[in-house]
Amino acid sequence: MPELPEVTALAEYLDRRLAGAVVDQVRIGAINALKTADPPYTALVGRRVDSVGRRGKFLVMVTMPPSAGDGASPGGGADDAGPLAVVVHLALGGWVRVTDRLPEAAPPRGKGYVAARFGFVRDGEETGIDLTEAGTWKRLSVHIVRRLEDVPAIADLGPEPLAEDFTLEAFRKLLNHRKQVKGLLRDQKTIAGIGNAYSDEILHAAKISPFAIASTLDDASTARLYEQMRRVLTAAVEEDRGHPPEELKDEKRRIMRVHRRAGEPCPVCGDTILEVSFADSALQYCPTCQTGGKPLADRRTSKFLK
Repeated sequence: MPELPEVTALAEYLDRRLAGAVVDQVRIGAINALKTADPPYTALVGRRVDSVGRRGKFLVMVTMPPSAGDGASPGGGADDAGPLAVVVHLALGGWVRVTDRLPEAAPPRGKGYVAARFGFVRDGEETGIDLTEAGTWKRLSVHIVRRLEDVPAIADLGPEPLAEDFTLEAFRKLLNHRKQVKGLLRDQKTIAGIGNAYSDEILHAAKISPFAIASTLDDASTARLYEQMRRVLTAAVEEDRGHPPEELKDEKRRIMRVHRRAGEPCPVCGDTILEVSFADSALQYCPTCQTGGKPLADRRTSKFLK
């Protein structure tokens, strides 16, 4: 699933490509992907893209009513005279495909189908955006809203981990839970944007077990976790910046030290990276760096918490 670094880089790429463009067409290929009905998706046609950004793991494209010089009329009514935002969550199998032309045919269905399709025109140049989704479970979501808070999952998001006002003291308060630190880092209501992959990387860099109980971390461990969280995420954002969408997933795998590298040597100490599997995911860690050399057998029976 794309996390904060990939979504940040993707949003920046799309912002450079689309800011100032007029929405020429919108097509919904998977009705289950569209989570809102008011305003209708047709209200986007003729509007101008103001910006493309990110909140948590969500892509946010803000559109404004057309100006007199756009030569197009809005698809909505008077209630849509202000901003309208297209909010996209790519889920596990979703991604963005960009083309240099407007879409021609209806979005296809089937494996890797197109959930939604957008066409844009800016200064005579055309851009097509397909929201694709591979795999059996279709969880990609598209919300069209007047306020970001109208998307329930965004209204519930925790703070951004790289925000200037997200201090060590603010982070320390979030750890006051009898919850495993791996799960706490992934909890979007606690901290926005970190998922399975980067929580593995952060905990490895901080030399903390994924099963450690958050509220038991001492001051030094908490400070180290905070510092490494910001360092790992900042480095990943810088690594991803400038890459087109088709390269970002590969870039994510390339820069990972432990995530999805079970059986390989740890780049820090040389020990073998191990894995703990769950029903729908897995975590990876280094025993020497994180658990005193002892393997974590199972999250329900392991006693190695630090």
